[in-house]
Amino acid sequence: MPIRIKRVYDPASPEDGTRVLVMRLYPRGVKREAFHVWYKELGTAPDLIKAWKGKRLRWEDFARRYEAQIDADPEAQALLEELARRARNETITLLCTCEDEAHCHRTLLKEMIERRMKARR
Repeated sequence: MPIRIKRVYDPASPEDGTRVLVMRLYPRGVKREAFHVWYKELGTAPDLIKAWKGKRLRWEDFARRYEAQIDADPEAQALLEELARRARNETITLLCTCEDEAHCHRTLLKEMIERRMKARR
């Protein structure tokens, strides 16, 4: 099944399947009904997101550091495993507030989950 990515502010659609919020801080103005589960452990560490938004990191460095952050956290690893397992049977949509999909941690998460799914085949 596909793993999709969307902004949490985008309207929900039936194609979204399970909507998973992947941010450390709760997004302003979002109602709890906008998503099914909130995995704040998969959000970007505050110092890392500040460095990225402050233009002190290139995207490649951000991506490397974010993956290292996830790799070092056993709880985040367990959540990735859960999402990979669920994505084999249902559609998962990863949500956050970033407008630039190409430079957002949810894109990196999607790739990490897809790698886990391929490794388990």
